Amino acid sequence: MKNLAIYVLVAMVAVGYNMLTSADRDATGAIVDEGSVDAFNIHVGDCFDDPSSTYGDEISSLPGVPCAEPHDNEVYALVNVTMPEYPGEDAMWDHANDECLKRFEGFVGLEYESSSLDIYTMYPSTESWKQDDREVVCALYDMNVEKLEGSMQGRGI
Repeated sequence: MKNLAIYVLVAMVAVGYNMLTSADRDATGAIVDEGSVDAFNIHVGDCFDDPSSTYGDEISSLPGVPCAEPHDNEVYALVNVTMPEYPGEDAMWDHANDECLKRFEGFVGLEYESSSLDIYTMYPSTESWKQDDREVVCALYDMNVEKLEGSMQGRGI
């Protein structure tokens, strides 16, 4: 019984911590106060800073910030992956980049090759695929690693 009480207490602390550190959204869904954003509940138009994990790591949450504040990245597209089985890491990376590239100009208002923005993709891994992860997140960032301010939608830069 003592172990059950400890598990319940730990679960309550985890839920409370997540509620206190989660990004706040307004009625339209826009982030209005910085905090953690679940990587599986990200929206087009969300802005976030670089995650603390390094290349190749699984990302479960992102440091969300209001787009009006300086930020590293902005989500410009979400793409459902319709492949019947996981194609492998390299093929998934290629697919994600191809799909994000197709949607870049429509969001930014300038073709990728002429833009000062670059593409940052998040895509299913072998492990997340087993958990029904079927979404590619297309984000953009400044090639000179300068902070962005405001949305890049239609900016033509």
